[in-house]
Amino acid sequence: MGEAVEMVYETTDSLKNHVSSLVDQKGDWYEEEIDDDLKWSFALNRVLHRGASKYQDIALLDTKPFGKVLVIDGKMQSAEMDEFIYHECLIHPSLLCHPNPKSVFIMGGGEGSAAREVLKHKTIDRVLMCDIDQEVVDFCRKYLTINKETFDSKRLCLVINDAKLELETREEKYDIIVGDLADPVEGGPCYQLYTISFYEKILKPKLNHQGIFVTQAGPAGVLTHKEVFSSIYNTLKQVFKYVVAYTAHVPSYADTWGWVMASDQPFDLNAQQIDEKINERIEGELLYLNGDSFISSTTMNKSVRQSLLKETHVYTENDARFLHGFGRACCA
Repeated sequence: MGEAVEMVYETTDSLKNHVSSLVDQKGDWYEEEIDDDLKWSFALNRVLHRGASKYQDIALLDTKPFGKVLVIDGKMQSAEMDEFIYHECLIHPSLLCHPNPKSVFIMGGGEGSAAREVLKHKTIDRVLMCDIDQEVVDFCRKYLTINKETFDSKRLCLVINDAKLELETREEKYDIIVGDLADPVEGGPCYQLYTISFYEKILKPKLNHQGIFVTQAGPAGVLTHKEVFSSIYNTLKQVFKYVVAYTAHVPSYADTWGWVMASDQPFDLNAQQIDEKINERIEGELLYLNGDSFISSTTMNKSVRQSLLKETHVYTENDARFLHGFGRACCA
């Protein structure tokens, strides 16, 4: 995230009430409801921007501990101080495990940070970023200046569409497909992009030979991993031969976070090989990820590991798991 300009923005009364509910009466604290009996709160300097699209409520907050924070539908998506942890973990493992990635399709990613990390790889010829929400993309492009160079890159193709429809209609295939999606919440715009039918019938056929799919998979802590993480992992196991779950602590999320990587080719890199590929392929220095940290991130504690092995739930359109909260609209 980069510098933002405070602005006056016309918005609806319902949205004003929604954003106001995030901040206490004095306007000094941001508050997010993680569960019915659990809230996450931190000191707030000011509200920089608030708005609404057809699909989501949007806010940009200037916070004391985490800098500028992007909030969508009342849930923090990205914080200036530590977004590099999430985005490096989302992007680099799959690209480093692929023998020679040239093309990447990003589902979601309106902030631009996922594409930023992809474009650090010298082998990449083309990145297609498909986000359903024009307003979110326009806002991030204008105010999150750290990603200005990314949005201006000739290697980036930006498409505003439902990622499901976009993949269905495109004939081309990709080396890597990334799910940089909002969390599955009831009424949200993207829970259908976590279902077995989507993975099996639409996404997998769009991967090239040796192609890899990776998705963010929600909270993965000892107390939270059964909400969606274990189910996303199990759903992908029904579709791909090789599935790897990995986690990292993201301070602004107040939890350990999970990602799942899947392919029909085995993942057999060791820490030394990953470090060698980082040096060979990536321009600039990564702030979080190296070979040792990635290998260690795939080792789950006993509680989480047992849950992954025992999980039986599979995501379908009629049997989905949701995180706490509620979105403004569903996908068409």
